Amino acid sequence: MDHSAMPKAFAGRQSWYLATLSSLSANLRANTNSTIPTAELLYSYNHVIQGFSASLTLAQLEALKNSRGYVSSIRDKTVKLDTTYSFKFLGLSSDAGFESFNDDGMNDVPLRWKGKCESGTQFNSSLCNKKLIGARSFNKGLIANNPSITISMNSPRDTAGHGTHTSSTAAGTYVGDASYFGYAQGTARGMAPGARVAMYKALWDEGSYTTDVIAAIDQAINDGVDVLSLSFGLDELELYEDPIAIATFAAIEKNIFVSTSAGNDGPDLETLHNGTPWVLTVAAGTMDRSFGASLSLGTDGYVRGAALYPGNFSSIQYPIVFMDKCDETKELKKLVGMIIVCQDPGKEDSLNDQFSSIQVAGNVAGVFITNSTLLDIFTQSPFPAIFLEQKDGDIVVDYIKTNKNPKASIEFKTTFLGSKPSPTVTSYTSRGPSYSAPSVLKPDIMAPGDSILAAWPLNIGVARLNDDMLFSSFNLLSGTSMACPHVAGIAALLKGAHPDWSPTAIRSALMTTSDPIDNAGNPIEDIGTNLQPATPLAMGAGHINPNKALDPGIVYDATVQDYIDFLCGLNFTPQQIKTITGSSSNNCSNPSLDLNYPSFIAYFNDRNVKPDSNTVKEFQRTVTNVGEGSFIYKASLTAMKGVKVSVEPDTLVFKEINEKKSFKLSIEGPRQLDKTVSFGYLIWEDSQRKHVVRSPIVATSYKIDK
Repeated sequence: MDHSAMPKAFAGRQSWYLATLSSLSANLRANTNSTIPTAELLYSYNHVIQGFSASLTLAQLEALKNSRGYVSSIRDKTVKLDTTYSFKFLGLSSDAGFESFNDDGMNDVPLRWKGKCESGTQFNSSLCNKKLIGARSFNKGLIANNPSITISMNSPRDTAGHGTHTSSTAAGTYVGDASYFGYAQGTARGMAPGARVAMYKALWDEGSYTTDVIAAIDQAINDGVDVLSLSFGLDELELYEDPIAIATFAAIEKNIFVSTSAGNDGPDLETLHNGTPWVLTVAAGTMDRSFGASLSLGTDGYVRGAALYPGNFSSIQYPIVFMDKCDETKELKKLVGMIIVCQDPGKEDSLNDQFSSIQVAGNVAGVFITNSTLLDIFTQSPFPAIFLEQKDGDIVVDYIKTNKNPKASIEFKTTFLGSKPSPTVTSYTSRGPSYSAPSVLKPDIMAPGDSILAAWPLNIGVARLNDDMLFSSFNLLSGTSMACPHVAGIAALLKGAHPDWSPTAIRSALMTTSDPIDNAGNPIEDIGTNLQPATPLAMGAGHINPNKALDPGIVYDATVQDYIDFLCGLNFTPQQIKTITGSSSNNCSNPSLDLNYPSFIAYFNDRNVKPDSNTVKEFQRTVTNVGEGSFIYKASLTAMKGVKVSVEPDTLVFKEINEKKSFKLSIEGPRQLDKTVSFGYLIWEDSQRKHVVRSPIVATSYKIDK
């Protein structure tokens, strides 16, 4: 709604909204002489949008469009959670003594904090403390969309564990002797253990709607949060149709850093959500830590495989037999007391079928030889199971075939450190380009998202052992949902170290100091493309490096007006821009899709021209010196296939902190590029070799169809 159109007779926005909705129903009743339900106001928003959410009939909506001050409307949508498991977002454990939210040693809550803890079903507000300083829940949209619904836990209490896991990843305190049934044993802590946590439960077991999500963000802005971590999103929407994009624009205006998840729909291109220019979009990668088991082959050595079997297992040797496809259940049942080895043929559901066959047959253990990239589904097995790569599986099969009486033993609950290569891009993490803002390279950065150990409510089961449910105060989860809070926590550290930095400057620091190289000294590989070098459309600028981000040297900053210029460059109508910004006075005198961003993407996809016809794409950038003292930066460019890249000037001289310098980057290439994706990097390095500032460059023939 356009607040400048509000009649002076109204004391505030909500009274205006209520009067507007009341008049809709009254006018329709008078004109149609029929029974019209009363239009119900759900939320009146103060920050995220200039407007409200309401339950309306189609006739009421059409009447609203003719009301004074109407700008636009968006139908309520369901929200997609970004974990590889189906847990719900934003909750709170009912355990008052939950260790990851212990407030020992913390100072009093800052006076500027406006949030509070709300009591509800099986949750008392007294459970909050100096660490956990807020807990609220929002479900008016859920109820409006499902009038006859019964909500099982109508409170901020967590009923699935996902909110507890993500929040402790971002800011959990130190907890000693943490593990998942012996895996990943050690001291657990979040990225920013000294930060405080406020929880806003907006996604429920019974359903998840944007009306509730943006009400939660609206309240978080009002309460005074510094960082938002959003592990969910909406797919294939224009920015003015995406309530999350609109709500986060308001957050950026309030100087709040927003970390979002890219989604779990990879490895195809153009699958990510949250491709919004003003938020950080996080992809998921692996770590150099893996969990598994060792399979000892008699006296002939051993192989290692993936496993998260939570139970105890005898160390004695059992007969081991190779059953190839393991598709004969009757034969498998005859082999009780044996370890069964299965070769996954790689067909759809073939590994799932083998897994089920061994479970039903009740063999001692299953050994699965597979190249599947989706082992998370199987490793937390209710029966003893180990998953081997093909090269290790070949060793096992050879041992069985060359020995008259082959035997083996399995040692579970093993944590392997220093795995190489690492990190790698997970197969499931969603890829760019961004549907809503193609001229901004997304995702922005990669963070650990695979098999992440974090806090878990003790009242929610984490695994099964045969038919028994197991419980633990820690759990291992995977997904970009897990990567997102890593970055949110690190952003909180940067905000504490540099309180004068804008959210955009923090994003730049994180991106330009990230690592494109793995721990073996090679380009980071992508599991989703059979371990080919990962492109920035999969991992963004690279893997996050918190220590380097504290001192990035120079940053690419941007203002709210820069984002408005970008919206104008998208050729949005004044009304569509007003929907995002909430303002009627947007300045579109300098429209531009060339946002001052720490990355570059150029499209060479004109299919209607001769292939030898060249074009040049130009980008203007301004960087700010945030290093203490004077620096001279020299540019270098990595080679890119199919295009030529240049930068002018190639030297930037800074004499003092906060000084700004500008440069132009040009990419020359054919109007129709042969390669789908060609990529490289622009690197600014100072003469003292103290700062290396790296930005990814992508040239692509990919075409986004809208």
